[in-house]
Amino acid sequence: MTKADFKTFRTTLESLLTELERANKAPIATEATPEDLDRIQQAAERDYAISSLERNFTRMREVSAALRRLDKGNFGVCASCDEEITSKRLAAVPWAPFCLACQESADKDRIAPASDTEESLLVAA
Repeated sequence: MTKADFKTFRTTLESLLTELERANKAPIATEATPEDLDRIQQAAERDYAISSLERNFTRMREVSAALRRLDKGNFGVCASCDEEITSKRLAAVPWAPFCLACQESADKDRIAPASDTEESLLVAA
């Protein structure tokens, strides 16, 4: 990867971080109402806003970590296998800490297999 590529990724990551910080400053409005349907809708909107904040904070941590990797000089290197992350993957997900193969492996490890009890309940239903 060239110095120009690193500069481009830094600019992209910094602008993304700024955008995420700006989005997280939006207040979550709550309003008291006697109507049940209005309360339900407001609760749903509040839950959506909180979920959005959580996603943004997670992404902010990932982007900040990518900027630290840029500063340390190990940006674009898989944190698991130490192989170079393809430029195509970094163009799509510039904060990616893993190459595609290691990311797929990590994703598979996060998905727990269904237990025998759960399977028998599904079959019985």
